[in-house]
Amino acid sequence: MATTSIPWSEPDRTGLFRLATGAGVGLAAAVLAIVIPVAFLLIASYDASGFLSLQQTAFLDATGLLILAGALLFLVSLFFYRRGFALLRKVDSRFTVASILCWIGTLGFLLVVVAAIVIVGSSSSLLSCVNGQPTHALTCLRSGDPLGAYTGLVGFWMGWLGGVGIVLGLWAGSSRFKTREIGLGAALYAILLLALVGPFVSLVVSFPGVEFLLVLVPILSVLAPFFVFRGTDPDRATGPVAPTAN
Repeated sequence: MATTSIPWSEPDRTGLFRLATGAGVGLAAAVLAIVIPVAFLLIASYDASGFLSLQQTAFLDATGLLILAGALLFLVSLFFYRRGFALLRKVDSRFTVASILCWIGTLGFLLVVVAAIVIVGSSSSLLSCVNGQPTHALTCLRSGDPLGAYTGLVGFWMGWLGGVGIVLGLWAGSSRFKTREIGLGAALYAILLLALVGPFVSLVVSFPGVEFLLVLVPILSVLAPFFVFRGTDPDRATGPVAPTAN
């Protein structure tokens, strides 16, 4: 296979702009939904003064609201990614699967938003059940409000599939626009998807080393959209490149 440069089309320009917007919103979402809550969790774990405590209702409410706000921003980010891939698939069929998976992810994040609302609304009963052990959270939520628990579970995995769609779409975008930053962002998103499985599984079954993933996830969640945003700068893109047969 060889590559041939083709003129910029309106779908290419608009699609690249939508990917940039999705990355920018995704960066803000990562800070709200992942970086700050994980920072609070780590501080609370080592805070001897008790200023931040896993047993304080206000702490859980604040964390739940941050996750809710971040989930809404992730939803907006996925919307722009999906819109970008849907437009680009008109000129490049490699974006088709990514667009479909992002639709599934959009539905998943809607379910995550519902689950976050349930967590905020049932914080008092959840705290009495958790009793300072975060690994019991999902079990307690499932026993106290099974609808919210299973909604969150289904939403997470559907959102995870949406993340796979983002990775596939960005790989195709890196190839089409010949920008290494987009490809690096796609690789970091892929590692992030793998890293997210560990902390989520730890809510059900405890296993050693999950604290290292807790540190890795916020770093990747920021770096991935950051590099995508840099790569979608029109000055960095060399222009659309379509694969052709030798």
